[in-house]
Amino acid sequence: MEIIDRWWQAVLAGFSKSDPLTLSPWPLLGLLALCVLLTVPRASWRIFGLYVTFVHELGHAFAALVTGRFVHGLKIRLDHSGELVSSGKPGVSAVFSGFWGYPSPAVVGLALVASTYYGHASAALSIGALALLGSLIFLRNWAGIAVALCSALAAQLLVVFTPARAIAWVVLGLGLMLLVGSVRDLFKVIGVHTRRRGLVASSDAYILATRSWLPAWFWLLGFIVVIGGAVLISAWMIVLMLR
Repeated sequence: MEIIDRWWQAVLAGFSKSDPLTLSPWPLLGLLALCVLLTVPRASWRIFGLYVTFVHELGHAFAALVTGRFVHGLKIRLDHSGELVSSGKPGVSAVFSGFWGYPSPAVVGLALVASTYYGHASAALSIGALALLGSLIFLRNWAGIAVALCSALAAQLLVVFTPARAIAWVVLGLGLMLLVGSVRDLFKVIGVHTRRRGLVASSDAYILATRSWLPAWFWLLGFIVVIGGAVLISAWMIVLMLR
């Protein structure tokens, strides 16, 4: 019980406002290099990419819930593929939930960067920890449960053990890694439509095209606009935080 109480107090303490993060060029470049090292090489991407896939599928699930759909469960596989099973009225809700997969890591990344800009990094970490813990109820396969448990455990450990002065840097780093991961996945899905047509049936853009009268390229363009916008706004905020 003492461990649970300590965790809960750390979560609650995170909702207090802190000073906005002020960046220096060299530490920022070091953080960017670390983010690229963890997200670009294939070896590290095999691990961190599972977390990006998790956020991708949670984006589908959240969009489904807010449009009144019932989420039966989601699966995450070790090859970075995922699947959300939901039910509800066909049409707008199915299309809306189908769209918010690829953009979700970028939107969450932007939210994390913004939290450091506005002085709410601790709150972002606490909310993220609770959200990852709650997401466990949706998982329906062992690989997905393992990914979710590792993600949730890492989030809880960060909430409890991250020093107050380091929280903003940790949150900024997580945001940047999600942004890089989102861009990487964007290039991957574009590649499926341009070079690896044999895999196109598994693409969210293709599935959205089958659910609507709009072609796959329209949905790819939508991914590009949202992800690109998130990257540009995040970059603008980072520049403003430089001293």
